[in-house]
Amino acid sequence: MRFTRKTGMQDDGVTPSGVDPDTPRPDSSISGKSAKSKPQQRKATKRGYLDGQMLIAMPSMGDDRFARSVIYVCAHSTEGAMGIIVNQPAAHISFPDLLVQLDVIPAADLIQLPRRAGGVKVLKGGPVDTQRGFVLHSSDFFIENSTLPIDEGICLTATLDILKAIARGDGPRSAILALGYAGRRASSRTRSSITAGCIARPIPS
Repeated sequence: MRFTRKTGMQDDGVTPSGVDPDTPRPDSSISGKSAKSKPQQRKATKRGYLDGQMLIAMPSMGDDRFARSVIYVCAHSTEGAMGIIVNQPAAHISFPDLLVQLDVIPAADLIQLPRRAGGVKVLKGGPVDTQRGFVLHSSDFFIENSTLPIDEGICLTATLDILKAIARGDGPRSAILALGYAGRRASSRTRSSITAGCIARPIPS
């Protein structure tokens, strides 16, 4: 899903050196398919080396854009890597505001918004494609051909369908919305560059 300027978010066009907007990422086109909570329909995907792990910036991190950041790795392969910064809240924007600005619901319906929807956090997911939204969520919600299973219990969806489902109260049990992502296309220095200044840790069970 792509956000327009009316969201009030500033897109400063910052792209880390060597990052290519073509870095592999989930399909972010608006889907017309209905949400399905049928885990058995999910296709098994080959896990990357760092898929589902956290990259934690060390004090020696030389890039201010990632200082003190915690990045959840969504995809990591020979083609590149894509992750979401999960510890940097987006300023001056809330999830209910985004629902209205994206015409998911009219402003008059905000009072009827499910409590769970009102609690969805909006994060600065990274410096690439900051006008694009990505929803990290629990695996109890799945849209065929749109949802990417990452790790057991965690998925990524980037279509308006999931926002509509959350607004109706039919969405995932838990979710966060990230604006932008952190990523890099494959190159001769990809492996060392992605992990430079960070340590990888699995999510505590």
